[in-house]
Amino acid sequence: MPAINMTHHAAMEYARWLSSLTGRIYRLPTEAEWERACRAGTTTIYSFGNDVAKLGEYAWYLDNANGRPHPVAQKRPNTWGIYDMHGNVAEWVLDQYDANFYASSDPKTPVISPVRLPDERRYPHVVRGGSWDDEPPLLRCAARRASTPEWSRRDPQSPKSIWWHTEAITVGFRLVRPYREQDNLRGLRSKVTPQSP
Repeated sequence: MPAINMTHHAAMEYARWLSSLTGRIYRLPTEAEWERACRAGTTTIYSFGNDVAKLGEYAWYLDNANGRPHPVAQKRPNTWGIYDMHGNVAEWVLDQYDANFYASSDPKTPVISPVRLPDERRYPHVVRGGSWDDEPPLLRCAARRASTPEWSRRDPQSPKSIWWHTEAITVGFRLVRPYREQDNLRGLRSKVTPQSP
């Protein structure tokens, strides 16, 4: 089953722990890496084409999930063999959310993957892929969403936990192990603390 309810900070710290345990780099994918993996070489709305009627073959979403997440790899993978890029759980990516990031990025910047590096703020961060509780438009390859403080509305702690969200029951994560890490991501770790805004 996919893990759910954790914060962006918790997902980043899990990746850091796994990296230290294994001696290999693991991290959240950048938003650009995630979309590239989701599209799997296509330019269509979904990795399998533009026909929303086929979505149930590839994704758990509002119309077929019965109000819950499902074990991974139960639906068809995309053409690169990656499961659950559409639906089941929305996935954290590394980026801090900026609605205009790609429009304002310099296309000549020599990086492997453009990324809006996260800072010490708890919100907003980007989730991609849509979930078991979402309608088809939120499962598109290009659909993106920003986290909000509402995701921890019922957290009784003060300050709110930096580890889990009470309302983000549809959000999980996947990790990447980069073949060659880009310079601006080396040693990156979460800057969020209990005092973070």
